[in-house]
Amino acid sequence: MIHTSSLSKAYGQKTVLNIADLQIPKGQSFGLVGNNGAGKTTYFSLLLDLIQPTTGYIKNNNIKVDESEDWKPFTSAFIDESFLIGYLTPEEYFYFIGELRGQNKADVDALVSQYTDFFHGEILGQKKYLRDLSKGNQKKAGIVAALIGNPDVVILDEPFANLDPTTQIRLKGIIKDLAATKGVTVLVSSHDLLHVTDVCERIVVLEKGEIIKDLQTSEATLKELEAHFSGTETI
Repeated sequence: MIHTSSLSKAYGQKTVLNIADLQIPKGQSFGLVGNNGAGKTTYFSLLLDLIQPTTGYIKNNNIKVDESEDWKPFTSAFIDESFLIGYLTPEEYFYFIGELRGQNKADVDALVSQYTDFFHGEILGQKKYLRDLSKGNQKKAGIVAALIGNPDVVILDEPFANLDPTTQIRLKGIIKDLAATKGVTVLVSSHDLLHVTDVCERIVVLEKGEIIKDLQTSEATLKELEAHFSGTETI
């Protein structure tokens, strides 16, 4: 589904990402972890054609993302609050995204209604603009908006940050369901090792822009990641 080849991104003399090869198959729940500056957001930005690669390419369903926009109808993302339109209410924003994705209001309402537990009564019917919501509630709105139109690929950068424990648990259920029952390719970047091992069947560790681990998630994965990041890993 997603094929990365000879990909690098440099700013001046500093290379911030260097991935020779990375294959993410359709329907996989894929986690990307690493410390600040490891290259996680850079990779997602390249995948979404927000920045241009220095070398190499990413293909999404055999489409080079920096050469064509044909991948956009089946790909969605929520990276941060800049993806929102602050002067709209959540409902207005959902309908706007629906129009972009060929969904009518009834389609959008049907999708949004599936996530009332996730919203926890704090999003719909509040008569608030998105800019006036808390960071956590902005994130809830952005994540659900990314699901409008039944995308085949969903990209979420730090989705668990700023969410309360109840919402984090509900979000984990949503992510698992997308990959397991709907065949959606879900890419998640997170600093939270516990959450990412809970929801991702495969986890890649980035360090200084390079892949240093590529793990199929198992019962031992969390301890291995904790050992790596705490510096207690034995080789």
